[in-house]
Amino acid sequence: MSSTASGKNGTWRNWGGNVAARPAREVTPASVEELSAAVRKAAEDGLTVKAVGTGHSFTSIAATDGVLIRPQLLTGIRNIDREAGTVTVEAGTPLKRLNMALAREGLSLTNMGDIMEQTVSGATSTGTHGTGRDSASIAAQIRALELVTADGSVLNCSEKENPEVFAAARIGLGALGIITAITFAVEPVFLLTAREEPMPFDRVLADFDELWAENEHFEFYWFPHTGSTNTKRNNRSAGPEKPVSPVAGWIEDELLSNGVFQVAQLVGRAAPATVPTIARVSSKALSARTYTDIPYKVFTSPRRVRFVEMEYALPRKAVTGALRELRTMVDRSGLRVSFPVEVRTAPADDITLSTASGRDSAYIAVHMFKGTPYQAYFTAAERVFTAHEGRPHWGKVHTRDAEYFAGVYPRFGEFTALRDRLDPDRRFQNDYLRRVLGP
Repeated sequence: MSSTASGKNGTWRNWGGNVAARPAREVTPASVEELSAAVRKAAEDGLTVKAVGTGHSFTSIAATDGVLIRPQLLTGIRNIDREAGTVTVEAGTPLKRLNMALAREGLSLTNMGDIMEQTVSGATSTGTHGTGRDSASIAAQIRALELVTADGSVLNCSEKENPEVFAAARIGLGALGIITAITFAVEPVFLLTAREEPMPFDRVLADFDELWAENEHFEFYWFPHTGSTNTKRNNRSAGPEKPVSPVAGWIEDELLSNGVFQVAQLVGRAAPATVPTIARVSSKALSARTYTDIPYKVFTSPRRVRFVEMEYALPRKAVTGALRELRTMVDRSGLRVSFPVEVRTAPADDITLSTASGRDSAYIAVHMFKGTPYQAYFTAAERVFTAHEGRPHWGKVHTRDAEYFAGVYPRFGEFTALRDRLDPDRRFQNDYLRRVLGP
């Protein structure tokens, strides 16, 4: 499996294995000029165009039967401006490479998600985020971007240049054009101390506001069928560095979080009745630990167990009520849920279609092991989330459409009007965008 999700005989598949497409042709441009030419050629041939990163979205947001653009030659750092505190990178650069390259330069992003396989443009275009009290999604850290639009022209966007495009294109869903470069705000590298510890579900919910307020980055995982959670608090530290020892790291991150977890998922898939027991054992397997390291080594972790995921952003004040409803639903449903539920937060931001646009948010993510039927669980969970005006992650499973989004995003019309202006012929259209943005 290459880092870019793919398949045999011209079929493209995503990482989760739940989306497949057969593009008419694939193009791997080596420059912005080649990409512009590919877009113009597609227009001549009457084909739509989609750029795809590593296929980490669980929706069909990158699927196309037209021209599939692979950005793996558009990688690397173009420029570091230490005075301005920015780095400009090519759109196909994987987050992993960006994080490592920045660390070598003594720099870091302020916040990040927990997976680093995605390309920078794929991650930001779908609104990928970590958790933070004051620091927001990866896209909220963008200071400028370069965009190839439907007629093949190159548009530079920032707060000063094409600001109305900048407001929307940071999380553009691939609907406004193809991003070719991104300028991120960065800061001198710093240390984070992570404190991971089990905590009863009821206590986390009772103390949620305090846990959120007292920590720069708070998140927790709840194991359905149990009253247990595992909490994680990341806060800036003066040091010294105390990384997880290689042996302990291998045991906790590889053996327990990937190896044993994979076996537990396989057993649970084959014999659903064993899931509650496995959940109780799993929730006790992870012990408390504290370590201090540079940000990407604390924020991110390897994810080798494949899954399908739904995640909704709710107003932060609604999250504890929604979690209680979710627990009641699971307990009454007879469902067997073998994957933990992940809860994170983000401050309000000013990006048109960001899940945290204009409101302080908390995220609830539900997962199912790849190959396990997930529809019943996700449908029931989605009912809970939408009752709280939830906004689904653009790259994760959901059933919402443009009519719903017009109700939960005050600036939805602003985005669709901009799309009409930049892509009147719908060169970047696909079935997913038709559903979520309207025809």
